[in-house]
Amino acid sequence: MNGVTHLDVAVIGTGYVGTTTSIAFAAWDHKVIAVDSDQMKIARLNQSILPFYEEGLERRLERYRESGNLSFTDDLEQGITRSDVLFIAVGTPSSPDGSADLSYVEMVARQIGQMMDKYKVIVTKSTVPVGTGDKIKSIITDELKRRNLSFSFDIVSNPEFLREGRALYDALHPERVVIGCETETARKTMAALYEKVEAPMLYTTIRDAEMIKYAANAFLATKISFVNELARLCDKMGTNIMKVAEGMGLDSRIGPQFLRAGIGYGGSCFPKDTAALLNLAKEQETMLPVLQAASNVNRTQVSWFMERIHHIMGSLAGKKVTLLGLTFKPETDDVREAPSLKIIEQLLQNKAIVSTYDPQGMENVKKIYPQVAYKPTPYEALEGADAIILATEWREILDLDWTKVKDLIAQPYLFDGRNALVPSVMRNLGYCYVGVGIDGRGDYH
Repeated sequence: MNGVTHLDVAVIGTGYVGTTTSIAFAAWDHKVIAVDSDQMKIARLNQSILPFYEEGLERRLERYRESGNLSFTDDLEQGITRSDVLFIAVGTPSSPDGSADLSYVEMVARQIGQMMDKYKVIVTKSTVPVGTGDKIKSIITDELKRRNLSFSFDIVSNPEFLREGRALYDALHPERVVIGCETETARKTMAALYEKVEAPMLYTTIRDAEMIKYAANAFLATKISFVNELARLCDKMGTNIMKVAEGMGLDSRIGPQFLRAGIGYGGSCFPKDTAALLNLAKEQETMLPVLQAASNVNRTQVSWFMERIHHIMGSLAGKKVTLLGLTFKPETDDVREAPSLKIIEQLLQNKAIVSTYDPQGMENVKKIYPQVAYKPTPYEALEGADAIILATEWREILDLDWTKVKDLIAQPYLFDGRNALVPSVMRNLGYCYVGVGIDGRGDYH
């Protein structure tokens, strides 16, 4: 790129990944135009209003809009023709068979081929199966042929590794940057884009980069499921999974991250990406039994936890159960594949009266379960409860005045699905506290 480090960048798709990516590149002094076909979303983004909750992102959004580094439009052709680098950041949801639905990616590829007017570097930011880069290249080539054009372009895979709730930090301070590309021109362009980033840069083939994203998420999902499976055994054996995990995590080969037992993983990545990788393996007639087992553990973890609640409380019919936390993790409004949804479903099936509180997730869950009571404060949700289920470890929930809560509830059953509270403290306050794999041999009192 002849030393040019301030590039014109288009990010196509203004969802979670696309918006965060746009803000990061604007922060690094590139000129970014973010494109989306949803005119209402674009109008709100042009007022610095995010379509999702992420702490700190709106302030940055407003700052870079005002500086001129970031703009939003529904005019795709404008974004394509104005930019040197085009990022595809549209959704790749799960199909019924678990495979990644690439219809949005393919549609954008076709539109790029129909509108591009010169050499471009086209980067896949969306999580896509191995071989998608080849498919995008073929689609664009076919569209250029239809237009009787033959100028070159490069395809790059640059997977995202954003954690919801910490996406802004992760985007600005990545642990690593993976770039799959095939030409020196593309490599230099991507190096210029990330020039201000102090992180290891791994250059690979496009297919390797596509696999790295799936492999990373699948491994973390497996780590979570392993400790959850182990928690079930600890519950039978009278051992404490918290101490077991702590001892495991002190081994530098294992590490402490993703070793907290709970009611399972959720969100937009782990369930979708493990399903897609399993589907990809099936297509290649290659079994991945370890990953399949991890997926099975996660699928049944809530049911296992609910069975323990039934064992302790008996019938839930007519009993008021308060669910604290609805999002799949704190600091986000994302309820996709959240364990709380499975809990609500099972509570309703057992004719429980369900009351809930979550700082950010209630409006999203209300669309799915309108029959549940959504309260403006946790204390209102807890009033008269026969049982409390802690499903998301929001700091606001953990810091409740639990002595006050004790006076509000009808019965002192507290089921901690995240092992986020201190059992001895809660029991000293008079709660019948039950965690995940920390109580041992049914000693719940």
